[in-house]
Amino acid sequence: MSLRAGMRLAVAVSGGADSVGLLRKLHETAPEIGLVVSVAHVHHGIRGAEADEDERFVAKLAEDLGLTLSVNRVEATVVAREKKQTLEEAARELRYAWFRQLLSQGKVDAVATAHTLDDQAETVVHRLLRGAWTEGLSGIHPVVQCSTGVILRPFLNARSEAIRAWLREIGQAWREDATNSDTAHTRNRIRHELLPRLREFNPRIAEQLANMAIIARDEESFWDAELARMLPGLMLPGKPVRGGGRSVSTHPGENSVGMEVERLRALPTALRRRVVRAAAKRFGCALNFEQTERLLRMCREDPEPTEARKQELATGFWAERSPRELRLVVKPADAPNDAAARVEAMIPGEVSGLGVRLRLKIAEGASSEGMSPAFLRTPKAGDRARIRYSRGTKPLKEIFERMQVEAEERKTWPLLEWEGRIVWMKGIDIEPEAEVPFVVGITPE
Repeated sequence: MSLRAGMRLAVAVSGGADSVGLLRKLHETAPEIGLVVSVAHVHHGIRGAEADEDERFVAKLAEDLGLTLSVNRVEATVVAREKKQTLEEAARELRYAWFRQLLSQGKVDAVATAHTLDDQAETVVHRLLRGAWTEGLSGIHPVVQCSTGVILRPFLNARSEAIRAWLREIGQAWREDATNSDTAHTRNRIRHELLPRLREFNPRIAEQLANMAIIARDEESFWDAELARMLPGLMLPGKPVRGGGRSVSTHPGENSVGMEVERLRALPTALRRRVVRAAAKRFGCALNFEQTERLLRMCREDPEPTEARKQELATGFWAERSPRELRLVVKPADAPNDAAARVEAMIPGEVSGLGVRLRLKIAEGASSEGMSPAFLRTPKAGDRARIRYSRGTKPLKEIFERMQVEAEERKTWPLLEWEGRIVWMKGIDIEPEAEVPFVVGITPE
């Protein structure tokens, strides 16, 4: 969506160079386009006097330009603590919630944010490091459709240094946020350490990463349309019953869908992978690579004898294999199943239960920013892990047999799960399938 005559456009201005540059450029071009420009500023309740100065700076800039200013004051620290989010995540959620509120209230038709090509490059690298799929590599989208109105990123092809050069040329000041230089944050390390190193290999690495985002975005747009066309014919509600037909659970909140394994196997692997992930997404479950591969293995004509026929891929989300179908099942917390009790463990932090007390410390060189919690729990059906110096993951039943753990003990055996993977088990040397950015230590209970 492009800018149009008569559009009421709120420009999100933090006081930094990029957002000030965006405001000045849109204010300059507004008369020829016919835009009605205003200023939106969020005070996140952090950085103390510096944030107060930012607000005063933005207010003075809006006044000098003769523009209406809207300010929203929030407490990002409180929200981050309540929701167990990083400060950056909480601040971003609060910002965009307010932008959507402005749109839904009909005060503006669009909100413009000052994301640049450099922000796009950092986002793509950040998501790549966290194991993103193609949709993640699509990065920051130039247009985000909301239920009412849109969020626009007009500067997504502009370089931050070019914006600063233009501001210096016109004599426009801006504010510097000291936290942008704090390399304790992963994104800042990417900006100040990783990307400069990558530029030594390719001086145009930022442009290449931004191009990758465009390609990924177009790929995802195509596949979304294809999957919307294909999925209704592949997904069968409920489960089959004798004599024909299908039954649907009457338990509140429980839902399931089946897919014929023969039809899934007939699809190319790339498409099969997208189909099972899209089916899971219908239930609000975003599968990672390891979870998706487990589903594909369940579809094989000759599954391994040790491959579980029923696996919990995420809390309350199960996969079940029958001779003819692969079924995905959502079970609410009070539905009867064999899921184990579990205790959430923040990282860094301590967690106690099941006869153990664990201390989780950030590994050297890692950051806790954006890190999801771990869970101390007992084994459940479908669990798999890898013993150090062995090949591939094994069902816990096989591991317990190898370690000669009695059947009764297995039911309450403590283990630690992080991002869908078992990363620690009592008395068993576990080697996670991917690098774990924290260290597990045992302290006396």
